[in-house]
Amino acid sequence: MSEINTELDNSQTFDAAQITESAEAGEQKLPTVDVSADYEASKEFSVSDIDRTSAGAEAAAAATAPKFEIPAPQEIPMPADASGNPADFLSMAKEINPAGVPGNVTDDLVQKAIELGTPGS
Repeated sequence: MSEINTELDNSQTFDAAQITESAEAGEQKLPTVDVSADYEASKEFSVSDIDRTSAGAEAAAAATAPKFEIPAPQEIPMPADASGNPADFLSMAKEINPAGVPGNVTDDLVQKAIELGTPGS
């Protein structure tokens, strides 16, 4: 049978321990980090040289310009019928789905159920 190696790779931990020991002994100086200075320096790299000129704006406009002509949106009048008549809605619904979906409860089915009464009465 093969053995399973459950030991972790301790090379990084060993290296860190050696650096810590040598720093404590005074053999090696620990690096210092100035976060604010690094941040300020990184700002220089966030904008390319061409973007600092008008040529950058022109290049950006050319890169993002549509390749095809886009028509302007047009206003389409959609008058709403504010009659408040439920029959208007029912006629619109029947235009969309004239045959009805199987299993849908229609007004006719409800009326027939009312006429038959409730079970057990």
